[in-house]
Amino acid sequence: MTSDTKFRINLKEGLFELEGNETFVDKHLEKFEEIFKIAIKEVIINNKDSLPKLDMNDMLTSNNHISLESFPSESDKIHIVKGKEVGSASTLDVHTEVPIASKNSKHSIPKISINIPPLPVDLKANDDKPGLREFYKEKKPSNHYEKSTLFVYYLTKYNKQNEIKFGEVLSCYEEINEKKPSVVDIVKNSIRYKGWLEPGSEKYSARLTISGENYIKFDLPKT
Repeated sequence: MTSDTKFRINLKEGLFELEGNETFVDKHLEKFEEIFKIAIKEVIINNKDSLPKLDMNDMLTSNNHISLESFPSESDKIHIVKGKEVGSASTLDVHTEVPIASKNSKHSIPKISINIPPLPVDLKANDDKPGLREFYKEKKPSNHYEKSTLFVYYLTKYNKQNEIKFGEVLSCYEEINEKKPSVVDIVKNSIRYKGWLEPGSEKYSARLTISGENYIKFDLPKT
């Protein structure tokens, strides 16, 4: 590329500028339009505000062919204004309307809220077991992962339940008069990251693991 030629592209402002003598502009106009379209495509795919790195020398060689068969040209509206003369140089301005999807830096999926109601469960003290409130005060769990595992431990060991429904865990929160978390996320993360619980045979149920049993029995309260 000769020293009296310039090329500038700015997707944020929708500006594509090619400056040089008239012969140069006419010769490379079509290739630069293709380069511009490819730049837009890369931004859409990668959700980036910056341009992809393009090797201008390689893309302007006569042997290099740029394929646009996979590029959705209908969604990219390109307006070309030609005939802007600056001395002996010609300048080409191309303005583009980038599809709405490419203007968003992140694609988010709406989170679906699962409404799980508390289920009745016996949490009171009797001759065979302590009440949940007393057991909770004794163990002093400090976060929702410890609390949910403690509730599953209590219902497994003292209520003799093999599997604990998420709604029963919520009833435990009500019994100790604390705010209820997103129980689905808490139990799922306890299963995945802590290993204190495992999925039950039914949907929205969990079982205590050996690791969870040992943690509640021996590691709480923390010293």
